[in-house]
Amino acid sequence: MPDVVPQAPPQAEGPGPGRAKKTALTLGALGVVYGDIGTSPLYAFSASLRLTTDGTPTSDEVLGILSLITWALLIVVSLKYLALVLRADNQGEGGVLALLALALGRRADQSGGSSRGWLLALGMAGAALLYGDGIITPAISVLSAVEGLGLITDRLDAWVVPITVLILIGLFSLQSRGTGRIARLFGPAMALWFATIGLLGLPAILRQPQVLWAFDPRCAIDLMASHPLGVLATLTGVVLAITGAEALYADLGHFGRRPIQRGWYLIVLPALLLNYFGQGALSLESGSLGKNPFFDLAPRSFQLPLVLLATVATVIASQALISAAFSLTQQAVQLRLLPRLRVVHTSQQTRGRIYLASVNMTLALLSIAVVVGFKSSAAIASAYGIAVTGTMVATTLLFARVAHTRLNWPRAIIFLIVPFLLAVDLAFFVANLEKIDSGGFVPLAIAVLVFLTMDTWNRGWQALDRRLSTRQSTLDTAIDEASANPTLRIPGTAVYLTSNLNSPPLALLSDLRVGRVLHQQVVLLSIVPVDQPRVRPEDRATLRPLRSGFVRVAMRVGFTENLKFGDLVLFCRANGLALPDDDTWYFVSRLTVAPGQALTLQKWRGRFFGMLLRNASSLVDTLEIPEGRFVELRIRVNI
Repeated sequence: MPDVVPQAPPQAEGPGPGRAKKTALTLGALGVVYGDIGTSPLYAFSASLRLTTDGTPTSDEVLGILSLITWALLIVVSLKYLALVLRADNQGEGGVLALLALALGRRADQSGGSSRGWLLALGMAGAALLYGDGIITPAISVLSAVEGLGLITDRLDAWVVPITVLILIGLFSLQSRGTGRIARLFGPAMALWFATIGLLGLPAILRQPQVLWAFDPRCAIDLMASHPLGVLATLTGVVLAITGAEALYADLGHFGRRPIQRGWYLIVLPALLLNYFGQGALSLESGSLGKNPFFDLAPRSFQLPLVLLATVATVIASQALISAAFSLTQQAVQLRLLPRLRVVHTSQQTRGRIYLASVNMTLALLSIAVVVGFKSSAAIASAYGIAVTGTMVATTLLFARVAHTRLNWPRAIIFLIVPFLLAVDLAFFVANLEKIDSGGFVPLAIAVLVFLTMDTWNRGWQALDRRLSTRQSTLDTAIDEASANPTLRIPGTAVYLTSNLNSPPLALLSDLRVGRVLHQQVVLLSIVPVDQPRVRPEDRATLRPLRSGFVRVAMRVGFTENLKFGDLVLFCRANGLALPDDDTWYFVSRLTVAPGQALTLQKWRGRFFGMLLRNASSLVDTLEIPEGRFVELRIRVNI
């Protein structure tokens, strides 16, 4: 009998988004996509100036730094991400793991192991580095905003770190409740922020119009030529101006390419340039670094409201990175790069709003530790940049593969554009390697730990699959065994969860060979992760009746989706497979591993994989199978 596939009703194509919807999407993008890069003026220019000058900046130094920041924004953000990388969407989704899935998808059956291996390593490295960025960003963003209190009165200096810690505790505590209501204010709040920072810079530019010469790239070239020994140090400050660029691609699925582009060109880029040039003009005017060029732009009477607005903006920027970490983890789990974690959906209306308690707690503790350990945004800036520039390098290399295999770009175009972009990324990455001794080891150590976890989990499952394939019989053999042997068939339905469509679940073999008992109806359920973000309803599942009361069901799940118990029941019932609530049991095999004598993994990696497997969330929790309806069997396997 052929597979039964549920038919989805045809979708009528409505008209394109109207002006109101376009405006709403653009406004929403301001709050989510541009939070990080939009708050960079709080620290990027001042950090660059301190790393380049001795306290009394010259005109050439100020113009050179402004020119570097300007062209970094134009090349990395406008050219690389907005004009090129955003075209490489995976069914509308973006981000380094979505790009990895896109790069692997077509080549899965064509490329050799080494090609697939380095693509996978690049994707895992980029994702691992993003976690380091997600820890540093809330710390430096909120701390730099609260530091504005010190400009109002020196008596508040001692309270900057405690207030920052309290804000971070509040921010991370709210995650479990969802951010739906607050998120509606993100767009308008960031629109006010960009309008404010743009207007702050304008008067200083009008007083010192010569600062506009910084648009000439020769100012940047002259600065690097005159400071050959300090070029790398200067670049470590300049990179702070583009640290939110990766979010443009990661949040592609939430808003689409056009709203993100409109928000950048119409609002964000003009506001950023006005503020950066305003800070530069103020430095030219005063001939000194000042205490804080950003807050010095504001009249003294406006500094307290500006501190409050900056705090709101940095909280929004931090929220965007925290949500991105949740989504990144979910994608990694679905791509079998991280252990299964319990996911809580905080919104029934909006897809993608999720909460992962373990990830939230880890981010909170590490972000607070960074604030307490470094104590100032200037000190944290010394640890910032390695993570995001490493991810940018990985994104460029993966994009080159996708441009060739999926976008079908001519090799000549790829060889013309990609080396230039890669050279820029590598320049920033190499420059930031100097930060390792002064704090850069923190995000790097976190990234190494995450990468080892991903790599061990991936290798461990490959070894486990190989070992299980040598131990298990085929599905046909198991059905024959159930038919030929004197097996007791009891009333009801048993649903066995399996990861392999062609092999019988270990729990089923245990019932056959040890208990010699089976239910009258046996459903073999496979949850099949696929290298795409979402699966269309008509392609979601197949149902195939077999012999002797056996039925095989395969449910396909994209890496941004979560299959739930109710989805399974509704599909089966819609296709004539009854799963009575009071007469259906669900059987899950919970594997534990021990390093065997013929090791396929190094001893330390085998032990690490075993620990990860023991602490992974159960499939029962992931599917949300009701209490009292499942049986979980623990089975030990040597790898």
